[in-house]
Amino acid sequence: MGSAYKNKGVQPLLDGVLDYLPRPDEVKNFAYDLAKDNEKVQTEIDNKKPFVGLAFKLEESQFGQLTYVRIYQGRLKKGATLNNTATKKKVKISRMVRMHSNEMEDINEASAGDIFAIFGVDCASGETFCDQNINWTMQSMHVPEPVMSLTIKPKRTDNLEHFLKALNRFQREDPTFVVKQNQESEEIIISGMGELHLFIYCERMKREYDIDLIVGNPTVNYRETISSKQTFNFLHKKQSGGAGQFARVIGYIEPKETEEGEEPDLSCQFVDKTEG
Repeated sequence: MGSAYKNKGVQPLLDGVLDYLPRPDEVKNFAYDLAKDNEKVQTEIDNKKPFVGLAFKLEESQFGQLTYVRIYQGRLKKGATLNNTATKKKVKISRMVRMHSNEMEDINEASAGDIFAIFGVDCASGETFCDQNINWTMQSMHVPEPVMSLTIKPKRTDNLEHFLKALNRFQREDPTFVVKQNQESEEIIISGMGELHLFIYCERMKREYDIDLIVGNPTVNYRETISSKQTFNFLHKKQSGGAGQFARVIGYIEPKETEEGEEPDLSCQFVDKTEG
């Protein structure tokens, strides 16, 4: 429908948000009360109720981590102390801003239904902040499964520390960006929602951390298994001075039998039939 990169269709999209999407008080939103075995409770767009807000986006700025928060209930004033229900830590709100594109305006309070941002709070996206008198958590965000993966490593080994720091930060900012290490090939694999999604993070690593990367497709490790019974008769002799080593190993190896429709048994079984 458009392109943010080319600034095409952005204004009609924003007009559509105003015209077609519901106001905060036109939607029923639910939280879970952790003090009452995750009992479902409805949040209300009411400034007099205890505060409940969701950190839905993180951004690194020149002043540190900027956390975007959507208020589902209550009012928040600068200097207030909140609970992070995910980490069980208390958080003091020292600076609040209202965002206008890439500009920010300092504010002293925000009301139910507002979206604002806070500085100096260590959290991950999807975590809930609430008044100290309640222990609620919002419904967790749906994170789709990644659809594409790439291997990634820095060209220079002395960049490794910054490289891992960048990966850690991007994962905190974006739950759809997944980083894993293949235990067999020892490759670091990044996964996400598509080619553009992953290449944006590669570009940001180059721009923000000055790290040149080697990017490629993950290697596939093929595994072999035995399919029929085979015998072996192996002689081991080693003489390098001293007593030396001598052994003969005789036996057979075969796959375990599984009934039709059963899951194959992948464990190994060793049977010792030596005599005397």
